[in-house]
Amino acid sequence: MRSSFFSAAALLAVAQLVAAQTFTECQPLKKTCPDDLALGTTKSIDFTAGESKDFFALAGTTLKHTADGVEFDITSEKQAPTMESNWYFFFGSVEVVMKASDGRGIVSSFVLESDDLDEVDWEWIGSDTTQVQSNYFGKGDDSTFDRGGFHGVSNPQAQFHTYKLDWTAEKLVWSIDGAVVRTLLYADAKAGTRYPQTPMKVKMGSWVAGSSTAPKGTVQWAGGLAEWSNNPTYKMVVKSVKITDANTGAKSYSYGDMTGSWQSIKISGTTGNAKTGSENSSTKISSTVAPTSTKASSTVAQTSTKAFSTSTKQSNSTIVVSSSTNAPTSAGKISSTSTRPATPLNSTGAGTKLGANLAMVGAVIAFFAL
Repeated sequence: MRSSFFSAAALLAVAQLVAAQTFTECQPLKKTCPDDLALGTTKSIDFTAGESKDFFALAGTTLKHTADGVEFDITSEKQAPTMESNWYFFFGSVEVVMKASDGRGIVSSFVLESDDLDEVDWEWIGSDTTQVQSNYFGKGDDSTFDRGGFHGVSNPQAQFHTYKLDWTAEKLVWSIDGAVVRTLLYADAKAGTRYPQTPMKVKMGSWVAGSSTAPKGTVQWAGGLAEWSNNPTYKMVVKSVKITDANTGAKSYSYGDMTGSWQSIKISGTTGNAKTGSENSSTKISSTVAPTSTKASSTVAQTSTKAFSTSTKQSNSTIVVSSSTNAPTSAGKISSTSTRPATPLNSTGAGTKLGANLAMVGAVIAFFAL
């Protein structure tokens, strides 16, 4: 086994870079924010049937709908096609059937993210045909580097696999094709203070970690610089998504105080206490990472891009979304008068967070190699 190390100075530099680029549209731990639109039910979305009204593409994103599902194509270095849900769910489960993009330097991501920066991740490196990575964050805290893991999966770029997250107030479970690969207990995430526990939206997409402008550690983590000499198209394909909101009938979620605890979340449209998801859970409670997993830290690039489309143009099953300063209201947000206007995307497209938390990821994994 090769020895590994990481200097305190390097860790500090990486942490500062991450903190500088962490973003939320409205931080409920600091001020009162609009309510989040609740899913409040179970939805099965078949992308082979075409576009879904439950998801929208971020500005700068081009999506293609095919017989295999919705396709996230990358043909140039600055692209980061990304789609996110119009609603939030508060405990429950989500599963995605998908193929990751191939290609050195290309990363595919499936992410749950809350307004106060709780986060749960699946990530795939395009050149790694044997593994997928898992990770989580609580309140955007990236002060430690022991949250991630590697999990074996057969050729995720060429084969469809089912990736599932079961999320309750007690535990978070990652599964692949029906087999549990990781379990995180509430108590094991800094005594619950860094356990993901607030209403989440769903995000998915791909991006170029191995870009010519990315930090060296990020490029190393992504397998090297992406290849463009033969005009490739790197494709991530999502066939279907199924989401169950544990709080059936909920209309909206709001933060009752600034603690970020699940107990503080207020639910409109239902009576009684919040459903924690534990009512229907049968997974054995123990914090584990599958024996084949290697601890590593990872997160996602496009989780901060808060721009929304003003027009959707469809031609030959291709959806192109453009940005404007007159963008429509933010999806999933509720207020008594009108929802907040969205922030226009800048000229770099949906990949404005390129290298954000991934600088940390690349650096850590480069030094904590097997």
